[in-house]
Amino acid sequence: MTSKPKQKLTFLELTMATILNMVGSSIILMPTKLAEVGTMSIFAWAITILGSTAVAYALARCGMLSRNRAGLGGYAEYAFGKSGSYLANFTYGLSLVIANLSIAVSVVGYGVMIFEATLTPLEIGLCTIVLIWVTTVINFPGVRMTGVVSHVFAWALLIPILFLCVAGWFWFSPERFVAAWNPHNMTLFDGISASLSMTLWGFLGLESACANADAVEDPEKNVPRAVLCATAGVAVIYLLSNNVAAGIVDNATLAASTAPFGLVFATMFTPFVGKVVMGVMALAEAAALMSWQFTLAEVFRGSAAEGYFPKIFARLNKHRVPVAGMLIIVVTQTLLALLTVNPRLEEQFFILVDLAVVTNLVPYLLALAALNVMVHREALPARDAKLTVRLAAVGSIYSLYALYACGPTAMLWGSLATFLGMWLYGYAGRDLERRVAAGRPFADMNDERRA
Repeated sequence: MTSKPKQKLTFLELTMATILNMVGSSIILMPTKLAEVGTMSIFAWAITILGSTAVAYALARCGMLSRNRAGLGGYAEYAFGKSGSYLANFTYGLSLVIANLSIAVSVVGYGVMIFEATLTPLEIGLCTIVLIWVTTVINFPGVRMTGVVSHVFAWALLIPILFLCVAGWFWFSPERFVAAWNPHNMTLFDGISASLSMTLWGFLGLESACANADAVEDPEKNVPRAVLCATAGVAVIYLLSNNVAAGIVDNATLAASTAPFGLVFATMFTPFVGKVVMGVMALAEAAALMSWQFTLAEVFRGSAAEGYFPKIFARLNKHRVPVAGMLIIVVTQTLLALLTVNPRLEEQFFILVDLAVVTNLVPYLLALAALNVMVHREALPARDAKLTVRLAAVGSIYSLYALYACGPTAMLWGSLATFLGMWLYGYAGRDLERRVAAGRPFADMNDERRA
């Protein structure tokens, strides 16, 4: 009896999945951060869209050219060997640890507004920790239902945002938008730099299309198209939703809100409608967090299978879920939540965002640098090679500027985390050498991962 062939994603399905990955984890507190700069942040959007498109194209080409296993670490290995592959996996995993915690903070912010609660910083931190644990434990029996729930609620998040993009202009005030242009009298360069980490945050996740290349119809054609189309679609959504919000609600009010889109809908309609929107968006973010927590565990499991992380992260329960690794991760997130408790919830969120962006840009830079080696090895036609290398250079320059824009504090902690990863590689490298000496470098672990 022949087995039924595995169904593969179409171009449209892959594009929509990539859009939902980007929007679902970043948008709901975005207007608050941008309001702190003013509507001049539209210039940051222009730079971010250009840079993110270059990064998206370059990563798509990496996915098509790489003969290593999918992922940023596999790309980095071309130029930097096993140490570069490890460092890319380490910083990317760390980025997701922080990013998922920031999603939880944003959900708590919406919950505080919905119930009109007054919580101390410690209580906010405890609520964040409870949410992280719930959305982790719910994955233990398997993720089939979790995947369905997160996908449905991700669409529920998009519906009010798309409505705002289309119909919000009926409430839009050009005078209010102009008045919010530069409330703090920043220079153009400072204004762009101040908002760049938040605009880039909205595009993190664009690499998810490359990670799913094996499950896509005609990947050589559809993965690059999906990455670029998803990036363009998300750019339109972000540009319209954030700028129309700035023309509906006064800038100072928007900048102080922990639930900006709920505030926008309350202004457009009634406070009750605003609370309904807050509730829908909070549920959507919580559902997305379930999926991202499992994805994070899978990143650690894959790295453990490569011999980079401790073997405990590759240990599976009877439902094929890496429960032990998930518990270690959630304990780490619990400690991090306590360390980042801040009297202002939105400040805690933005601290985490900056840290997540810094650690996420390290594997981006490693992969973009390695693309030069891939192009040489695969002997691309001269025209394609030049375009690929040039766009990778644009993406790299943009990533370096984004690192600068995250500020000295985020750079300090992000650099310390990266240096920690370099030091820890000594232990992973020792074990890898032992496996090579024993004549079994990676095969048995990788076979276990595929089982």
